[in-house]
Amino acid sequence: MTLEEVSDRLEINELLSRYCHALDQQDWPAYRAVFTEDAALDFTAFGGPKGGVADIEAFLVPVLESLANAQHAISTVKIDLTGDTTRARSAALVPMTTRAADGTESTAISGLWYEDELVRTATGWRISVRKQVRGWASSPI
Repeated sequence: MTLEEVSDRLEINELLSRYCHALDQQDWPAYRAVFTEDAALDFTAFGGPKGGVADIEAFLVPVLESLANAQHAISTVKIDLTGDTTRARSAALVPMTTRAADGTESTAISGLWYEDELVRTATGWRISVRKQVRGWASSPI
């Protein structure tokens, strides 16, 4: 593996992690910064929309604001470097907690994969295509 390949892999992993942190912190400028301006996103696997970054953001804002907490975690990232465009697939676990008026919390967890196409830009790697692939979902007991 060349130094450039190592650098690319580290940068892509960092980008995918920044996506998770941006969602959990509801940092929408940071969320938008991981994508190309014309990114095509497909979040239909869990009932979300298919569209651009703004479309998915408009869907996610009220969902995340309604939760007491969410924690997006990715792992087992597979990156197929092919030059200035590449593909990555990562597993994600997403626990989401709601809080009832009486303070009772309830947590559901989803397992999914992100299938991404990424491009090298002047400001680093960015996601140009992202598709959620449903793995499983568990409701609270």
